[in-house]
Amino acid sequence: MKKTVGILSLLLILINVVSAGKEMTLEGTYQGENLYVQNPFASSGVGFCVTNVMINGQQSIDEINSSAFEIDFSSYQLIKGAPVKVKIEYKDDCTPRVLNPDVLKPSSTFVIAGMNITPDGLLTFSTTNESGKLPFVIEQKRWNKWMKVATVNGKGLVEKNDYSIQLKPHSGRNVYRIKQVDYTRKPRYSQEKKLIRSSVKEVFIANANLLKIEGVVNFADESGNEVSTLYEVYNTTGVIVRKGFGAKVNLSDLKRGDYFVMYDNKMGQIKKI
Repeated sequence: MKKTVGILSLLLILINVVSAGKEMTLEGTYQGENLYVQNPFASSGVGFCVTNVMINGQQSIDEINSSAFEIDFSSYQLIKGAPVKVKIEYKDDCTPRVLNPDVLKPSSTFVIAGMNITPDGLLTFSTTNESGKLPFVIEQKRWNKWMKVATVNGKGLVEKNDYSIQLKPHSGRNVYRIKQVDYTRKPRYSQEKKLIRSSVKEVFIANANLLKIEGVVNFADESGNEVSTLYEVYNTTGVIVRKGFGAKVNLSDLKRGDYFVMYDNKMGQIKKI
């Protein structure tokens, strides 16, 4: 009797091992396209590799007993941008291959429905036709180049999405744009948005003699009041040695010589002694 029980236990273990198999999981967002799977024979020569497919926890109704098959999402009433989780179960002695996994990666398809910026730098914008949660990068044209100044997480919905973020404009005229990059690594840009005149006061270097900077560069407005600004400091070979946002820049540990200071919406040349 004990021998019979032992044999039955061993058989149950073997059945569990055989039925367990392996699985691969793909997660992403629905982009309106289906997946295609290359499905080899099992090494044993009996049947195909894939044993089961689940889509968002539901049993797939696709025919999987062939050397290649399609995972068709049309039966699941998915809207573009909806989350998708595909689980493919297969035998231990083989491995299926998904031929086009990129179709589940979010694409940059946004359309700007509106964009506005206030004189103090509050940027609001709305989008439609997003097809996945991708970040929006806010860029500002400053010192003759486009600079990243903020990032907003995308909501990924096809219907209208509203966003708001506080920026730090410089004095005078400001120009902004919105950038998004998907898995193709090719950026997409919005149209430029101009702020004709910000509420920010013009900034100046407050040091008495720009050719005799002992260690600290100070920024002030036209009344002499200390004021913070975005800045970058370059040496004569074009290497950035300081960057940040503040009312002072400490250069005391730098070598003596000429430097270029980018601040507010202008550039100045100084000499550290």
